Amino acid sequence: MRGSRRSFLKGTAAGSAAALLAAGPQAKAQQAPARTPPLPPRDADPPESVEVMTTERPGADFMTDVIKSLGFEYVCANPGSSFRSLHESIVNYGGNRTPEFLTCCHEESSVAMAHGYAKIEGKPLCVVAHGTVGLQHAAMAIFNAYCDRVPVYLILGNTIDATQRRPGVEWAHSVQDAAAMVRDYIKWDDLPVSLPHFAESAVRAYKIAMTPPMLPVLIVADSDLQEAPTEANGKLRIPKLTLTRPPQGDSDAVDEAARWLVAAETPVLVADRAARTPAGMKLLVELAETLQAPVVDRGGRMNFPNRHPLSHTERNRALVADADVILGLELTDFWGLTHSFRDQLQRSSRATTKPGAKLISITSNDLYLKSNYQDFQRFPEVDLAIAADAEATLPSLIEAVKRHLTADRKRALQARGAKLAAAKQESLQKARADAAYAWDASPISTARLSAELWQQIKDKDWSLVSAVNNVSDWPLRLWDFDRSYRFIGGSGGAGIGYGAPAAAGAALANRKHGRLTVNIQNDGDLMYAPGVLWTAAHHRIPLLSVMHNNRAYHQETMHLQRMGNRHNRGVDKAAVGTSLGSPDIDFGGLARSLGIHGEGPVTDPKEVGPAIRRAIEAVERGEPALVDIVTQPR
Repeated sequence: MRGSRRSFLKGTAAGSAAALLAAGPQAKAQQAPARTPPLPPRDADPPESVEVMTTERPGADFMTDVIKSLGFEYVCANPGSSFRSLHESIVNYGGNRTPEFLTCCHEESSVAMAHGYAKIEGKPLCVVAHGTVGLQHAAMAIFNAYCDRVPVYLILGNTIDATQRRPGVEWAHSVQDAAAMVRDYIKWDDLPVSLPHFAESAVRAYKIAMTPPMLPVLIVADSDLQEAPTEANGKLRIPKLTLTRPPQGDSDAVDEAARWLVAAETPVLVADRAARTPAGMKLLVELAETLQAPVVDRGGRMNFPNRHPLSHTERNRALVADADVILGLELTDFWGLTHSFRDQLQRSSRATTKPGAKLISITSNDLYLKSNYQDFQRFPEVDLAIAADAEATLPSLIEAVKRHLTADRKRALQARGAKLAAAKQESLQKARADAAYAWDASPISTARLSAELWQQIKDKDWSLVSAVNNVSDWPLRLWDFDRSYRFIGGSGGAGIGYGAPAAAGAALANRKHGRLTVNIQNDGDLMYAPGVLWTAAHHRIPLLSVMHNNRAYHQETMHLQRMGNRHNRGVDKAAVGTSLGSPDIDFGGLARSLGIHGEGPVTDPKEVGPAIRRAIEAVERGEPALVDIVTQPR
């Protein structure tokens, strides 16, 4: 197949000339009239000879072999000339399979799709971006993935040799040190100067990205290296990939933590990004049941079943205040967990833990920290810091806890568990009662939106791939989250524009498992990059998006209200610069224009359930669907 390229080009040139000579009167009539070319000026250089050159084996073919060796299922990209050779090799030489090229309308969407995909699949997909402009577009999504500790694998096209750049725009799109603009929030980058160098760095980058704490990495693919001919020979080889086993906690420290937890009267286990894999949830359940200790899930990942008798996230403030031992597992903000902060004209904070409470931290974040971007929060004053991956450390911690448990201590812990189970039932009943408020209101309450959605999906194998804080956590209060893929947490860096493409990426990962992917989509977030709806339609990614359309950037509305009150100016102008009305956005129409099943705007609460049901029928046919529901602010 590849051997026919050169003959095809030669044959095309010869065939075109023969056709022109043999053309009839009609063909000749379409030709421009012959003109005598003007004589060149005397001092002009003679024209250079023009030679058409082809190659059977560009460097990009070997790069494609390397990419395939890493097991990528997909490449997300908005096309660009700086990686045109790699693009062509992936789709022709590589057969557009493992990886398959996904057409994105914005680099931020490409990276956010990779972000959502990785949180479902547990491994990265590949993102290719174009030069200076592509990386600048991608930067916000890279930062989100960095803050969320998610492995994203980026390849950036760039033309290094200035003498080889085409005149004009290629200069503006090339850069001396491409990774510099994102180096503060990626884990590792490299600029390979040869194909063996590319192979080694590409494999190294994958290994680094997948070593906790997992973070984005970037490899620059020089355009000349992609396009230059290379011969298939023994000098080009792909290094073997061996992933690093996640680091486990020091045995003595783990044993000390176990002794503290067993002896504690009011311990609490707090998890944030602890469950990297489905095993993480099972291990945390085993630890909690062994100790009969309450669990607070901070929601960075799906760490603990929300209806388990020991799940007490809704009572986190009271539990932390009463705890004598607090175990933090991959906490993003341990200080924020144990302190109260008052956002007033004079900001202040105070500790909320009781005197003598012992704080234990197990986190891989202690193994890696950067200075410029301050996502690491206030310094936590803990009593025992274990620098290790929490999920990898849980088996030894569980073993140590069981080793220190006596028969008498087990009976005491069972009594504690019974009290916690009763308190859990009270919390569930309260949540159901609270959801009834404003049940028939229009705009529709976020509680009813969540309850109606749950009624339609509860008997299906579903996966919620959006954050829930903007709908007052109602899904976590009303639904049954019992498996690791039921929830994937938020964006990490709180960068708007993450939600829709991350949901599409997660739906891509869920597709082969036959899961119904559900996205409660914020209106302002979707307007950042609505083109991802077209990507979902074009590649038939089955995704159910239910709009939380409060027609505002409501969090910013609340901030403006707070400032108006603080400055004694009132709140009547808080909608200026924060509302998304006048005109109202027709998200159902937008979805339909991009090839997606679209409904709404739905303003009658009685129509919410039927509209969602129709959309699910479309998703189950293998296509994306969107329902626009006009909602209350939170």
